[in-house]
Amino acid sequence: MGRSTGTRADEIHARLRADILGGVLPPGEKLAFGRLQARYDVSTGVLREVLPRLVEQGLAVSEAQLGFRVVPVSVPDLLELTETRVWVESEALRRSIAHGDVEWESAVLAARHRLSRTPSVDADGRVSDAWITAHGNFHGTLLRACPNTRLVRIAESLRDVSEVYRCWSVRSPGAVERDVDAEHGRIVEAAVDRDTERAVDELRRHIELTTSILVAGQESIRGL
Repeated sequence: MGRSTGTRADEIHARLRADILGGVLPPGEKLAFGRLQARYDVSTGVLREVLPRLVEQGLAVSEAQLGFRVVPVSVPDLLELTETRVWVESEALRRSIAHGDVEWESAVLAARHRLSRTPSVDADGRVSDAWITAHGNFHGTLLRACPNTRLVRIAESLRDVSEVYRCWSVRSPGAVERDVDAEHGRIVEAAVDRDTERAVDELRRHIELTTSILVAGQESIRGL
């Protein structure tokens, strides 16, 4: 029974996470139990297990007497998130490059290749679930050789929240054209060449460009 419940919770967690990252459940939206039960055909017990996990991952917030909401977005929060993510992920990348072996290099190249072959936007103009997964795997693989697992977990949590903003940047009417694949390529080239500072600099540029685009177009994005 416990295993069955756990499997169901994992399934609902994955669906809710994808819907938050894909903008189906927009930032700030109330995660009311009744609506979630109807939408996902799920019990209250499973939701009580899943929603705190989303809070732990930074994708939802819990408010006393008010319940749960999708994490809200704002320019000040985005700037803080970007500053923190750059610091944490840069340090993790430095350590990953220092400890990575040939297998790590191969995994990084494979993750980048898969990401480059995955369409970023679906038929509805939303960031595709497959691209979100491939993108997360790419950045996760870059950091995989970092021996400090706590640092890596923090980086992953910050990146999850960043994806909420990234999805909005793609859907924004004023979104700026960018060659994300080329950005990823420059990071990978520097990483496998063991040019640590260049890799970190390319990663920083990659992260900060999304923030710059969002802040510049804040007036066309509801809630910012």
